[in-house]
Amino acid sequence: MLSVLYAMGSAGGVGGAPQQGQGNPFGFLIMMALIFGIFYFLTIRPQQKKQKERKEMISKVEKGDKVITSGGIYGMVVGTKEKSLVIKVADNVKIEFARSAISRVEKKADQT
Repeated sequence: MLSVLYAMGSAGGVGGAPQQGQGNPFGFLIMMALIFGIFYFLTIRPQQKKQKERKEMISKVEKGDKVITSGGIYGMVVGTKEKSLVIKVADNVKIEFARSAISRVEKKADQT
């Protein structure tokens, strides 16, 4: 029985230590760079483009635009401030919203 255990212990190589292959460290770095590049072009870059377009859309909102808020309220812009918009949602009903609450600009009211 002792001879079986001794044979199993020395099966890994010289001195009883298992052999491990040494890979190329540059191959690992190239693979990681490739994965990061794919991740960047499929995830980060399109998201940055959408954020830029949204920021531009919000900055161009002006009086007379029909907008939809992130809460689903439809209205027409009747006043603008630096960080907020006054939106008319019904007759004699005006609500002030933060510019960031605007999710979509439909069109100018006079273009109906």
